[in-house]
Amino acid sequence: MNSSTPLKLEKVAEADFPSQFGFFRIFGFRGVTAGRVEEAVVLKMGDLALGPPLVRIHSQCLTGDVFHSLRCDCRAQLEIALESIARERRGLLIYEHQEGRGIGLLNKLRAYELQDQGADTVEANERLGFDSDLRSYLLPGAILQYFGLNEIRLLSNNPDKVEAVEAAGVKVVERVPCLADVVDTREAYLRTKQEKMGHLLDNF
Repeated sequence: MNSSTPLKLEKVAEADFPSQFGFFRIFGFRGVTAGRVEEAVVLKMGDLALGPPLVRIHSQCLTGDVFHSLRCDCRAQLEIALESIARERRGLLIYEHQEGRGIGLLNKLRAYELQDQGADTVEANERLGFDSDLRSYLLPGAILQYFGLNEIRLLSNNPDKVEAVEAAGVKVVERVPCLADVVDTREAYLRTKQEKMGHLLDNF
């Protein structure tokens, strides 16, 4: 989606959120653009005004985040981000509902099936008629602006995400690596992200 498309942001809810990683405030946001509705959950810790905070923009991954899948590095990255924010006692995690890099849960499972037959993660998406990454970062950009953030330190291995955040008007003063351990079941997945999607992975 074009980054110039206007988005209407609504904060739907806010509450205290104690967790095993520390004490957060949890927010629910809804964004509407071109008739499309998208939702995100945000975890905020500490005072974000004390200099550029750590920020993680994390796309929902039911199989990884909930079921601990080792096909991907999603849950590992989520935990790295929460642990990093907790260490600094300040930061923001934006959790977007963009399952399977935007193709949806059931299509992601169809992609898994193709991967079992030999396709990599990019090829599987393309065989299903999708681009390798359909995610939009309009909503995270609007959320960062809601919190008054002009500069952040972004926890990401994806240079496209850095560009998308900056296109939304927020300067990324530092890209902080978010590197999961390389295990056999996700090595091919990580290598495809490195070689075909340009992710900056230096732990091979």
